[in-house]
Amino acid sequence: MSGERNERDATLTPMEFDEISVASYMRTDIDTVGPDAWVTDVVDRLKAGAQYTGLPVVDEEDHLLGFVGAIDLLEVYGDIHVREVMTRELIVVRPEMSVKDAARVIFRTGHQFLPVVDEDDHLLGIFSNGDAVRSQIERTTPSKVESTRELLERTHDIDIDVSEREVTVSELLPTQRSVYADELEGRKYELENGLAEPLIVIDYGYETLLVDGHHRALAAKRAGIDRMHAHVLAVPRDEVAELGLREMARRGGLESLDDVEIDDYVQHPLIRKTDPDAHGAE
Repeated sequence: MSGERNERDATLTPMEFDEISVASYMRTDIDTVGPDAWVTDVVDRLKAGAQYTGLPVVDEEDHLLGFVGAIDLLEVYGDIHVREVMTRELIVVRPEMSVKDAARVIFRTGHQFLPVVDEDDHLLGIFSNGDAVRSQIERTTPSKVESTRELLERTHDIDIDVSEREVTVSELLPTQRSVYADELEGRKYELENGLAEPLIVIDYGYETLLVDGHHRALAAKRAGIDRMHAHVLAVPRDEVAELGLREMARRGGLESLDDVEIDDYVQHPLIRKTDPDAHGAE
């Protein structure tokens, strides 16, 4: 199968989003295997980095017959066909199912992905937990951008233009004093797997202030990534002589991402370790 993930408008309202179908987010560029293929071929393809730790099994007309993954190949030796080891009972979804309902199925069953089939069981694509995360990003990011824009417009009595573009991470001016080390690891995973939410920044003359996404930006800096996608709110210096966020950054001694402190989560003031001896435990 070949093709690309369908693109969606990033300005969807929550109500519109609830009506979006799986077809809008499913992956269609899926590697498959036939039932008469040798398991040795599957092993080679898995070693080469096949998607989803396995391969959907389809016939010549793309009917979904099963799935063969690494777990199906444990202790399998010799010349054996895929049809002899593949998993035949699969949870599948239809393309018209809502993203919201498909995400519920994924999270409740613990599956990493769901095959998407039509009424005749033709394999159309795969909807994964990563696709569910992407769909959530496209739902939450616009609302955060809009809230930030409304706050700035109300505070400074100006109209603010919003655009999308890549920004240079090393040139960002932070407005948050610290981040947590454990969250940086999570953001690193998101960056590596294309799941990172866009940054929200303010274009303030010759400066670019980071409003939302400090963990993402620090994780990108650590990974050597210097360009990230962002929603950019333009605040003209000639209309706003003193931007509150800029003043807050200045007072905090924040001039670059190097000034942001990285805190160990377990040392957070609201987190403490219990002392068994304090209660007479033996």
